[in-house]
Amino acid sequence: MANKEALRELQSRLAEKLKAARTQERGKSWLAVECGGHGFLFPLQEAGEIFPFVPAMPVPYTSRWFMGVANLRGRLHGVVDLAGFLGIRSQEQGREQSWFVAFNTDLNINCAVMVDRLSGLRNLEQLKPQADDGQAKPPFVGTHYRDENNRLWRELNLAALANESAFLKIAG
Repeated sequence: MANKEALRELQSRLAEKLKAARTQERGKSWLAVECGGHGFLFPLQEAGEIFPFVPAMPVPYTSRWFMGVANLRGRLHGVVDLAGFLGIRSQEQGREQSWFVAFNTDLNINCAVMVDRLSGLRNLEQLKPQADDGQAKPPFVGTHYRDENNRLWRELNLAALANESAFLKIAG
């Protein structure tokens, strides 16, 4: 019972912070998540609601990274294992501790990505942009940043991901 109350409290605090951060015009703000051992930054204006893990209804003949369809607060969402899609998950990890981050409804895609952990909010004052290493990267991957602990964070543009042909092609 205490775990459910703590979860609700965490969700409500994150929702309040997300709402407040979306109204700020100062600079870039992101939702920081961890996935497959990597840190990612989702732009707040592109991230939607956050949900605790629930089993998705599998859809036959789809890619391994497409987990299926889940009812998230009364709306059906396609659920994508983000680490699986990016090719960075080496084995099945405990999904019960995972989270779903829905895309903002303004992006017109009923989709959520599964991440391993939520790491809070970040803003530009907390991060130092890294020079481009010259490596080819997909169009949905933005700037790389380092935080005060020298942790690498990759900006992941959800709007560009929602338009990526490989992401939209769920048939396996």
